[in-house]
Amino acid sequence: MLSGWSALSAFAAFLFFGSLHVVNLGFTDINATLFDAGLSFLFFIQHSILVRKSFRLWITGFMPGEYYRAFYAITSGIVLLVTIIFWQKTAYSLPAVTGLFRWVFHLLFLISVAGFIWGSKSLKHFDSLGIRSVLNHLRGRMPRQTPFSAKGAYRWVRHPLYLFALLMIWSSPDLTADRILFNLLWTAWIVTGAVFEERDLVDEFGDEYREYQKKVPMLIPVGFPVDIKKI
Repeated sequence: MLSGWSALSAFAAFLFFGSLHVVNLGFTDINATLFDAGLSFLFFIQHSILVRKSFRLWITGFMPGEYYRAFYAITSGIVLLVTIIFWQKTAYSLPAVTGLFRWVFHLLFLISVAGFIWGSKSLKHFDSLGIRSVLNHLRGRMPRQTPFSAKGAYRWVRHPLYLFALLMIWSSPDLTADRILFNLLWTAWIVTGAVFEERDLVDEFGDEYREYQKKVPMLIPVGFPVDIKKI
């Protein structure tokens, strides 16, 4: 699972510092922007294919189903690392945020990281890297059905991980042309992904999730957290 954790760490560093300048291909700003857009769409396409149920059913014909989440985490981590390593920084930049407001942006990033961790821990049965599924398979344990639950951060919004990821994306005080492109493309992709994920969750949990949709906003918290006993 090294690729998964390495990719997440590199992605966090990328969001905080901007382009990490690992590989400089010497592009002009226009060519660099087009290349960066291609890297983004490479990740979007790879991720979109792997989350499709039809692809999952096809690939599990060649491997145990319990290994799929680990396969997903490893391949997604590799593609994300490729995106970060080859991302090209542009020379053009909007005026940087300075002084006290710069520290406000940095504080927002740290709060968002803490919120992302909180959201992850709210999903007690969620095996993001597939480690638990693989170990259970090797030990001969039957996979446990994950019940629908709305605890912790999920009492405020239905997709807290997406919310905090968006806050991290937009918490940079330095907006180069490549970073503006990144922010716009990845924001659009995350929001679109949340909409499609809603459909899958309705298919999986039915009326229980529809009732949850009525009581809890999708991305922007409004009012007080819902009492989960009433969902």
